[in-house]
Amino acid sequence: MIGLDTGFFIKLLRNDLQATKVFESTHDDTDLCVSCLTFFELKRLSLKGAVEQNAIDTLIESILSLCRISWLDNKEIHDIAASLSYGLGIPAIDSLILAGFISNGSETIYTTDPHMGKYTKKGVQVIKL
Repeated sequence: MIGLDTGFFIKLLRNDLQATKVFESTHDDTDLCVSCLTFFELKRLSLKGAVEQNAIDTLIESILSLCRISWLDNKEIHDIAASLSYGLGIPAIDSLILAGFISNGSETIYTTDPHMGKYTKKGVQVIKL
């Protein structure tokens, strides 16, 4: 399982070479996990004018069809997130996203967020784009 953070998709929209290579090489034969909070963050960025609304709508449709969505509908994710936020000083939303990846068994996580790099566990690789 590969976790894709919001920043990954921003890089993808901006035709970042590394993000494009990762996406093209994984989405056909690998399970991809995306947090439901990514939808919030992408929509918020479009409202701020950082990315085009049409691009976000298309991207969200693609995410829904290609990826497993980590919904925040169980206590386990919230417990993990609280521990990550407290123990590593990761902001709440980022800790919820990371907790979703962990609870879904992500072994690799692609992110642009330096906070995620604080998470170190054997068998899990956090790759900063």
